[in-house]
Amino acid sequence: SRSSPKMMENKVFLSFTFYSTILILKMYVVAIITGQVRLRKKAFANPEDALRNGGLQFCRQDPDVERCRRAHRNDMENIFPFLFLGAIYSLLDPSPSVARIHFLIFCLARVLHTIAYLLQLRAPTRSVAYGVAQLPCFSMALQILLATSPHW
Repeated sequence: SRSSPKMMENKVFLSFTFYSTILILKMYVVAIITGQVRLRKKAFANPEDALRNGGLQFCRQDPDVERCRRAHRNDMENIFPFLFLGAIYSLLDPSPSVARIHFLIFCLARVLHTIAYLLQLRAPTRSVAYGVAQLPCFSMALQILLATSPHW
């Protein structure tokens, strides 16, 4: 049997890596959707793109493109902190099943948040998904602070 790097022996880190990769792929999908909506609606952010696709009049904003951009920005504001918190939390040797629940809840809630945003689902679906995703992040942050506070 092959020996694997130490990190790959850490079940919590492997779980974190799995869910983080799903979330990053989801962000790429939102970026692709944004580009497709731009093309379909002929609403380009840059003059050179507008000129290539019909003229400067298409260098403009569109509500559907802006919705996609807000969904993507919200992902960046929430998934990037999760990546930091989850990586540090994985080093604290938490219970693998408890850690997996943290990562799974965050991932599922963020996927639901994106679906609610892009499909304009009825309120408060998006807000509830946002709030649910914050719970594991606050839990991980608190555990990190408790573990590191003796060393500040």
